[in-house]
Parts: sequence; structure tokens; C-alpha cells
Amino acid sequence: MASHLPQPSVEPSNINSCVKILAESADLKSVPSKFSFIHDPTCSNSDSIPIIDFSLLISSNPDQRSKVIQELGKACNEWGFFVLVNHGIPETLVKAIVDRCTEFFDLPEEKRKYETSSGPVKHSTGSILNSSKEGIFQWRDFIHTVVHPEYHFPDKPQNLREILYEYAENSRSVSKKLLQLLSTTMGLEEGFIDETRNLNSSFQIFAANCYPPCPQPDKTIGTLPHTDPRLLTFLIHNGVAGLQIEHNGKWFSTNSPQNSILVNVADQLEIFSNGKYKSVKHRAVVNEQTTRLSIVLFNGPASDAIVSPASKLIQRDGRPLYRPMKCIEYMKIRQKDRVVGYSSLDCVKILDN
Repeated sequence: MASHLPQPSVEPSNINSCVKILAESADLKSVPSKFSFIHDPTCSNSDSIPIIDFSLLISSNPDQRSKVIQELGKACNEWGFFVLVNHGIPETLVKAIVDRCTEFFDLPEEKRKYETSSGPVKHSTGSILNSSKEGIFQWRDFIHTVVHPEYHFPDKPQNLREILYEYAENSRSVSKKLLQLLSTTMGLEEGFIDETRNLNSSFQIFAANCYPPCPQPDKTIGTLPHTDPRLLTFLIHNGVAGLQIEHNGKWFSTNSPQNSILVNVADQLEIFSNGKYKSVKHRAVVNEQTTRLSIVLFNGPASDAIVSPASKLIQRDGRPLYRPMKCIEYMKIRQKDRVVGYSSLDCVKILDN
């Protein structure tokens, strides 16, 4: 693998606790109060989440290709989620990134190096504010890092840096093609999103989430309901269910098959489409028996790109539904105002008079 990959910058930490360690404690019988979060557990199983065959999207058969492109647009409009199959990313690479990240969460000393890091690699249990500005802790440990246009990674486990680099590069290519095709479903030129949002310098974040077994899964939550901030989000997992999405006011469990990618529309694609495509809320729940691991890639425009509806779509719709803002400014608002029930989209929506 590429020998030019950079070395990470880390700061040592004295923090020595995480959810995984807590969950492995022999005397843990109930959820500690700081993790307490009561939520509506009502959720249905659904086999209706659209399945999109990537190989058909790039097929040389124009009729077949056109049909699946229409299905792609419909999925983004009606669900905001779809399962991507036959995406071309090698199954061995997908398995390798899941395996290496599983190993990372079993390395206490390695994780501690990133717990107070001010650099691009960060490990934490993560907390979010409620409406009273009180912290709520989610039943998960996570690591996230910037992987494009700069590339950063943890030191260990062995080979993680090469595997992560290759997986991020492959995923970026698939994301770029999806966005090109989504341009056409909005009546725009295929390269419109690519060129106006400078996808060659796209800002890509990698995150791995570890959800350990929980003694009272109905009294806490893995990840609170939220939307994602960028253009498209890719998710793979270790085969353990737990992601739920909101559709027409109801919650549905997802069931993505092996070697598929669960893709969702994120805020900045909803803004770009002037509301045609939906960034929908989703959450992660936990269970008593098995650790769930999810691997997420947030694919966004360049940091200096303007987040706004496409001008042609404003003309079509008669008015913009969102006000323009630099991508980096949108992300600052997102990081500052992480409150339960709040969507960063609210800060750019133009309300009717």
C-alpha cells in the first residue's frame, strides 16, 4: 500500500474509562444514571427499504440503466435511505475494515491516546445536550478521523492505515458516481454536483461505533435520533442489527445484507435538491447479548463549498427553501448546537411568511 501515507498526530491522555470497559464489568447490573435515556421503543421491521444495484447504474444497457437511476431518485425522495448492492468494493476489504476496527476497540492503551486529542483523530463515548442543556451519554464508544482531503489514522492495529485508506478511496469513488447520477434525476447535468461542490477536494470523515451489550437496553440508547450533515453517508456493520430509521412518522428497523452498503441522504444533499431529497432521522439501539459495530463514512463537499439549493432548482420551484452558507460554517453550527430534537437544517430553512 502507498508508502506516502502520513503519520498521525496524537496527544496522550489519562482518561481510562469507556462504555466497553463499563459493559465488561462483572458487577454491572443496571444502566448508570448518566446513560439513562427513555425513548419510544415502538419500531417495525421493514423489507420495503429500496435496494439499488450499483452495477446496473453503470450498465452499458441504456434502458436498464435509466430504470435504476429513476429508482435511485425515488429512493432518495421517498425514504432518504437505500441499500446499495454490487457496489464493486471488494468483500475482503469490507470484512478487513470491520475486523481491524473491532480490534481497535480491544486496545485500551491505543484508545486512550485519542481521548483528549485536539487533533483529527478522536476517541470518545460521546454525549449530547437535551433541551435543558444537560449532558446525555449514549451507550457507545466511537472513533472518528478525517480521511480526505488529508488522511489521518490511528497507529494500531497493524494494517489499519492501509485498509482504511483503500476503503475510503473506494467509497469516495462510489459516492461521487452516485452524486453524478443524482444530478441527472434532478434535471441537471451529470457533473453538476461534482463541479459546483468540488468533490475532488471532498471532506470525508470516517467513524467507527462500538455498541457493547447493555443490561437494560430499553433504558438507554446507542445513538440519539439525528440527521447527518453532509451529502451522502455510507454505513456497513458486523452483522448485528440496531439501526432504525424514521419514515412517515414511524420507526423502522433496517436489514442490510452482507457486503451491502446502507446509504442515506444527508442534510447538504437535501439543501442542494431544494427539499426534493430527504435527510431523515435515524437512531441506533442496543441489545443485551452482542456487541454491534458500525463503520460510517460521511461524504461531503469541499470545506469551502457553498451549501445552497442549485440555482436551476430554485428557478423550477419558484423560490429557495434554504439560505446559502459555507460548508465549514454549517459544520460549526452543527457542532455547537447538538441538542436532542434539534436539526441543523432548521438554521438554514427559509420559513414561509
